Amino acid sequence: MSKPSFVLITGASYGLGEEYALQLAQRGKRLLLTARSQARLESLVPGLLAAGAPEVRLVVADLAADGVAVLTRYIAAEQLEIELLINNAGFGGGGEFAQCDPARQLAMIDVNVRALVALSRALLPAMRERQSGAIMNLGSVASFQPGPYGATYAATKAFVLSFSLALWQEYRGYGVHIMAVCPGYTDTHFFAAANLAPPRGVYMQSAAQVVTESLRALDRRKPYIVPGAPNRWLVRASRLAPRLWVVKVTARWMRTRWQR
Repeated sequence: MSKPSFVLITGASYGLGEEYALQLAQRGKRLLLTARSQARLESLVPGLLAAGAPEVRLVVADLAADGVAVLTRYIAAEQLEIELLINNAGFGGGGEFAQCDPARQLAMIDVNVRALVALSRALLPAMRERQSGAIMNLGSVASFQPGPYGATYAATKAFVLSFSLALWQEYRGYGVHIMAVCPGYTDTHFFAAANLAPPRGVYMQSAAQVVTESLRALDRRKPYIVPGAPNRWLVRASRLAPRLWVVKVTARWMRTRWQR
């Protein structure tokens, strides 16, 4: 008897996670959703079933604490097969580094990096064995350059891109696909959660646009995607410009964005 196959989405209660759940429900995928808010997750279930998901399961977990262990125990106990892992959970925050809350900075590393690595390590062996499966890791346009006044956040996203490309090369020969998604400014609750002033006069995508582009790239087995043409031009320009000049320009831009 084959195991039921699910898509696991972390940080599924809002924003990109919620949109990934919706679009994958429309593709007829079984969903395993996790976030910290049980009430919020439960509120999504009727709409996802109506959109086409044959089954939606929920696991309430905090990835900054023991959430990875909670998830992996559940998957093992229920004998689920994870065909696609979307490491979407993450958060930002910034300001002058020495004045930032140290606990929040470390929690950012725990969620954005440690949990992503731990879940990937837990699920990759089964994917490798059956020679199928995929992992999508959420990076950022911040993955491509240092981020003064958002130093920890940008560093975690640089890790995500580097880690994802390395695993893409390691596992492409086993039929397992790894992809990084590096969106720019996206209209989600990220800004309020990060205590960041909403940007004005910049290119802003909807969550639906980011998810549609990234799932299309996943279908085409791209190693990474920067959704939105203006974001792609920004990344190309930052790669061509002198690195220290990019850091200085980024610092001027970000200094005024983080609310104190």
